[in-house]
Amino acid sequence: MDAKTAREQLVALGRKIDEKGLVVGPGGNTSVRVGRLMYIKASGKCFEDATERDYVGVDLETGGVVDGDLKPSAEVLLHAGCYKARPEIEAVVHTHPPAATGLACAGRTVEPISPDFVVLLGRKVPLAEYVVPTGPELAEVVTQEIRNHDAVLLRNHGLVTVGRTLKEAFYRTLMVESAAVSMIAGTAMGRIRYLTPEEINVIDNLQAEKYRRELLRKQGK
Repeated sequence: MDAKTAREQLVALGRKIDEKGLVVGPGGNTSVRVGRLMYIKASGKCFEDATERDYVGVDLETGGVVDGDLKPSAEVLLHAGCYKARPEIEAVVHTHPPAATGLACAGRTVEPISPDFVVLLGRKVPLAEYVVPTGPELAEVVTQEIRNHDAVLLRNHGLVTVGRTLKEAFYRTLMVESAAVSMIAGTAMGRIRYLTPEEINVIDNLQAEKYRRELLRKQGK
């Protein structure tokens, strides 16, 4: 992927994030890795009206802006930490989805409730305790969880997902929020049945599900 394509994809995804109500105002941030750079939303910009100019190229090693003239998102350390922890990932999506954030505020996380959940997220999404946003402490907390997971809920804050493509990272965001809504609805009706570890393993190894995973990654490139 080149810089132009990265910016185009980030702009398009930003519109979808806004349409889905996953952030309010300038909240949230997204990025894509392009070689030694990551292109990330500029600080204070809203997804719904951000243009290609509002996504700046930041050197992953130095943290300096090398493509663009705007200040990068305050969560630039968080994004850089994810890329350094997982060399295979190419995209990071940070949002504030209301249902999932509500569960996180209550000290709950999102559990495996369906085959689609397992395909996109594997097992339970971890919950990171609250730390002040934008600083190195939050970046460290997220990085530790992202080493072994594709999503992490942040208590009293939001959600971070990663993927080998921007589409994969975004679908993981949607799946976490969808599962959170289902959990809240299920709890209102009674006791929820989650998938067992044995059931998760069976789903995880189905050829049809492996094919769906690979297809998603190819479609997002």
